[in-house]
Amino acid sequence: MYTTISKGRLWTARIMSGLVILFMLFDSIMKFVQPAPVVEGTLQLGYAEHHIAVIGVLGLISTLLYLFPRTTFLGAVLLTGYFGGVIATHIRMDAPLFTHTLFPVYLAVLMWGGIWLRHEKVRNLVPFSKNEG
Repeated sequence: MYTTISKGRLWTARIMSGLVILFMLFDSIMKFVQPAPVVEGTLQLGYAEHHIAVIGVLGLISTLLYLFPRTTFLGAVLLTGYFGGVIATHIRMDAPLFTHTLFPVYLAVLMWGGIWLRHEKVRNLVPFSKNEG
């Protein structure tokens, strides 16, 4: 059922996914700890302070689902929606394009790229080249 992939491809996929997981875990945990910069930043984005924990829970659940192989696809879909909300918020705030607005796109590319490298079914759904044969 599973195809064997090279060690290089596997480690590249793990690193790509790991970067997303580490960032999202840090982001979610900081929303529970609520240091002053997190509270101030959230208020500047137009959200109330009581929204911070809810946003943290949504990010954490999605990230944990992405972390476990059995629920990776569900987690990726949920994180994609989460990232869409982040993009919409930054567009609404006229945030800088490449550093703020597109940052969730960078995370999504790493996230889906990690899945693409690991899973043949995803490579078949999103082929970047035609296999001649």
